[in-house]
Amino acid sequence: MTDTIISSATKEVVIGFERPFVIVGERINPTGRKILAAEMVAGDYSRVIADAEAQVAAGAQMLDVNAGIPLADEPALLAKAIQLVQSITDVPLAIDSSIVAALEAGLAVYKGKALLNSVTGEEERLEAVLPLVKKYGCAVVAISNDETGISQDPDVRFEVAKKIVNRAADYGIPACDIVVDPLVMPIGAINQAGVQVMRLLHRLKTELKVNTTCGASNVSFGLPERNGINSAFLTMAIGAGLTSAITNPLHEEVVKACMGADVMMGHDPDCARWIRRFRQVPPPNAEGEASRGRREGGRRRRD
Repeated sequence: MTDTIISSATKEVVIGFERPFVIVGERINPTGRKILAAEMVAGDYSRVIADAEAQVAAGAQMLDVNAGIPLADEPALLAKAIQLVQSITDVPLAIDSSIVAALEAGLAVYKGKALLNSVTGEEERLEAVLPLVKKYGCAVVAISNDETGISQDPDVRFEVAKKIVNRAADYGIPACDIVVDPLVMPIGAINQAGVQVMRLLHRLKTELKVNTTCGASNVSFGLPERNGINSAFLTMAIGAGLTSAITNPLHEEVVKACMGADVMMGHDPDCARWIRRFRQVPPPNAEGEASRGRREGGRRRRD
């Protein structure tokens, strides 16, 4: 099956159908985070560094880096953020921007093979982004919408993804370097959003044979107890073929859902990763004291 290789200067992550699920940490993103945005514009990246370290410690195998701040010099901010993050961690990065100049600025300073986030099926975007993917030899997230918007029909979204894969091939970019985003919509607003994505994921896996990712938390937007919805979605989506997701690894419930799905899918041999993460280690001598207590308490009284 298809493997998508992403790397830093020293570490490689493989996204694939027979591989453990890849969590891409989402928190280095100033969208909706006014304090982070203000700090980045002022040249203070301490929160970026803290977010990077915390997400890796929580289990993220990759990090998404975004510097989308209105009226700011996004190319310069994104390049600086990427350099700083790569100086403190060896996990591979997704370079995230809607501005092509920012994507190129990030690629120019990146060490390794990045995941570029993103390209859509719009002609103008294809012609601007795909040459960058070829030039820098990176992988790219392909979002399943085009000039007509986001279709409610998963078969239409499939055709957009297929178009992007075919156009990438025209540039000499292999399908293994395309990671399709099927577009997860808020299920509180669109009741069939989950069903649509599961159907699309199955087709992307069995017909296009491409790896997939998504902004997982979109599914729970507007609902209470969002982590419960996100966890249920991720478990089911992994079963349907999802191979990575951009999400928040600081939410333990979400990490458990992904790791538990790996166990169920046979992607965690002998449950080794699960055991390492969650095994309760008894205090020193606790085992011996408990055993001795049982023996002592179980003695027969002799007359």
